[in-house]
Amino acid sequence: IHEQLERLCERVELSADAPAQSADGDGLRKAVLAGYFYNTARLQSSADYRTIKNPQTVHVHPSSALAKDPPKWVVFHELVFTTKEFMRSVTEIRPEWLVEIAPHYYQKKDIDDGSGKRLPNQRAAARSTADAVGNGASVQVAQPGR
Repeated sequence: IHEQLERLCERVELSADAPAQSADGDGLRKAVLAGYFYNTARLQSSADYRTIKNPQTVHVHPSSALAKDPPKWVVFHELVFTTKEFMRSVTEIRPEWLVEIAPHYYQKKDIDDGSGKRLPNQRAAARSTADAVGNGASVQVAQPGR
């Protein structure tokens, strides 16, 4: 994978030794969001997720690193239907990134979620990207504090 990334960096004339945009994984998660901005979901009070633009109920798989402490907002690669519609390759995002990265698709009203509402399993402490990867999560990157 490292060699593939180096070749991709060379192709777009980006130094592979360039410092990361941020040490906490925001740059990586923003890059994923830029490619999959249409696959976003928000946690509901029922502990299910609802996709943003075309409302559909979806779920984080119980074996996911994000299942125990679900984030409020996520981007995902694809949906897989088994017993429920499960999101695959899930990454936590910040809602304001949607308007920043895809202003042609999202408006401020799309991300207003009535922050006074209580959501289940709200985080007691932030998880870092290193913790998520260190615990065996593949693409599931947890967002540090909000």
